[in-house]
Formats: sequence, structure tokens, C-alpha cells
Amino acid sequence: MKAWKSLSLALAFLGSSSLMAQSLNVLHVKEDISTIGFKSALWEKAKMGSVEAYPQTTIEMNDATLMKENANNKAKKIGVKVVQSGEYVALLLQWSDKTKNVQQGLTSNVYGDGFAVQFSTVSDKLPYIGMGSDGRAVIVHLQKATGKTYEPNNGGNVYHQVGAGNQNAFSKELEQYKNEVAKQGSSDYQRVFIAEGFRSTTQIRDNSEPAVMEMKHENGVWSGLLVRKLKSEHLDLTKDSFPVAFAIWDGGKKNRDGSKLLTPWVGVGAKTLVALDELKGGDVANGEKVMMENCSACHQYKGVKSAPNYMAPELSNIGGYANASYLLESIVEPSAVVVPGYNTTAHPNFQWYTVEKGVRTSTMPSFSHLDEKSLKDVVVYLKTLKVGVEK
Repeated sequence: MKAWKSLSLALAFLGSSSLMAQSLNVLHVKEDISTIGFKSALWEKAKMGSVEAYPQTTIEMNDATLMKENANNKAKKIGVKVVQSGEYVALLLQWSDKTKNVQQGLTSNVYGDGFAVQFSTVSDKLPYIGMGSDGRAVIVHLQKATGKTYEPNNGGNVYHQVGAGNQNAFSKELEQYKNEVAKQGSSDYQRVFIAEGFRSTTQIRDNSEPAVMEMKHENGVWSGLLVRKLKSEHLDLTKDSFPVAFAIWDGGKKNRDGSKLLTPWVGVGAKTLVALDELKGGDVANGEKVMMENCSACHQYKGVKSAPNYMAPELSNIGGYANASYLLESIVEPSAVVVPGYNTTAHPNFQWYTVEKGVRTSTMPSFSHLDEKSLKDVVVYLKTLKVGVEK
């Protein structure tokens, strides 16, 4: 209760006069947009907003090649247009990527480019980016660039999931088999998930969150399209404004899972969302000092590597993809969102949480004892922890 009381008081630091800098305008139209495509003239009328996506560096991936290729990543700008009409909302994303990378089903070391659009089921106390939080679910729409994939529910023919090399067929029979696979296969890798914290991500298969997603690559730029209903079983976006977040993967750099570029929550629409407002003022230099005194023994972050590897989440880009309200919550109520950490078998001395009666409790203590000025200063300092943006 003490932590929550402190958080409530500290939330008063958040400005409430305007949306944060990264917010998106909406073009309201009367036309039917349920089947809107890339070439629709409506996109010419919509205003392009800009959102910055930062390298997710909380946990080091267990892939030396991936880590080397992504060591010097910068943030990317994602251009976003939003059109709304009747029951539907459509989002058009564009980001630079010189190479087109397609996931191949028969290989384990080739990865596809992709993007995700994430919505929060709540708009006041926003959940953790990517996986949601307990009691604060997120809906994630994912699209990857893939080659032909085959599923049992794709015509119900499991036989065609078997690789050509395992077929008891030769010559014309084998050619017929490959032709049938080509007809049944789908290169549209589109998924929708619901998550309410780590270890809870579940693919939604009952069509309760229907959507259409597409990707295309032209002249070194990916375009991604999402069209979905404003209101569904798990989500209600019919209010004046709602929060949204984006992620992009670069398959050429072996991006997958937790290796991606991630945006913070941004507001869509004109109404103020207090949970998205950033802190006004604050002393960055004092925040750095308070961090060094209270956090550097466990956390590594930009220029500070005194803590052992794997001791706690790495914070070098936390300011790029975490909103001020989430950072504040993490400081005063660390068990509100418990990230899984590393394999405790490989690193048994650095468990990030304990489990008692099925409840995970962060090993990070609450810092709700800090005075309000120190809390504010730490948060504004944390917001400076991020790499530069690609030109």
C-alpha cells in the first residue's frame, strides 16, 4: 500500500495539459475502410505522424551473432497514418529497411522482417510494452514476411506438411506433390495474441479479434497495413483517444522474439491521455546521481557497467520505449510487472523474482521511500537513456 500511495502521489508529476510529443492524428472519413488497401486515395489525405522505435535491450539474447550484428543499432522512425470510419480503424506504417528478408519454413537460421501493432485494453494505468501486465491485457497484431507455410487447418490436409524429402514419390508424383503444396501454402503470416504479463501470451484463434494485415517492400521501405474493428470482444477503441504501440523486426539482423525495435505507448486521437504525458521539468543531473547511489549495483545502463552481467534488466534504451508512468511504477512498485529474467539454471545467483503460492515477487526492492523530487529526477534521467535515431 505504501508503494501504491507513493505512486499515486508521484503521478501528480505527470503533466495533463497535452499529449506527449509522439501522438498521432486521425483522419475521420465516411467511406467504407473495411477493405482499404495500400493504394487507397484516402492515405493521401491522412497526416503522417512520426514515432521512434528503439532497440529492445532489457535482456541479452543467447545468440552471439545476433548480438554482434545488433550491437550498434540506432532507433528508427516509423511513419504512421490513421484513418477511421464507422466501425473500423486503419493504420499505415512505413519504415526504412534496405533489404527484404523473408522467413523460410525449411530453415532455422533465416528470419523474416515483420511488424506488430499493440493495443492496451486500459487507457489509464498502462501495461508493460510487449507483454502486458497483470490485470492490464494487451492485444497484439503480428505480421511477418514469410515464404509458404502449411498448417493442419489449411484445408485439413496434414499430409502436405511433410517435407518433399520425406515423400515416397518420384518424378511426376513428386512434382504433383510440390504443386499441391504450392496451392495449399500461405505466405500471409498474420497472428493476433492476447497477453496479460510474461508467460501469458496466447494466440487468439476464435476470430474474436478479426483484422486484416499486409506488408510490402518497395525502394528500401517497408509498408505495413492493419485494418480492424474499433470494438471487439476484448478491446474498445471507440473513445476519443486510445493508446497504441509498434514493433518492427529486421530479419537481416536475425531479429526475432525479444530482439526488435520497440516504441513507447503513443496516443491516437485528440483527447489527452494522462498516462502518456511525460514529466515536466526535473533535474537530470540529480537523477543520474540518485541512480548511481541506488541502482548501479544491480542495473547496467549507458556508461555504467559496475553491476555483474545478468543481475537485473539492462536499461541502456529504457528511455526510448518506456513511458514515464511505467518507469515510475517500476521504481515504487517493482512487483507490478515481473520480467522473466535469464535461465536460472545457467545463472542461479541472479534470480529476478521469487515465487510463493504461485505469485511472482520481484527481487528488486521498492524505492517508494525516496522523496518526490528524487523520484521525479530519476524518471527524467531514465528517459534520457536511449540511442540516437537513424538519419
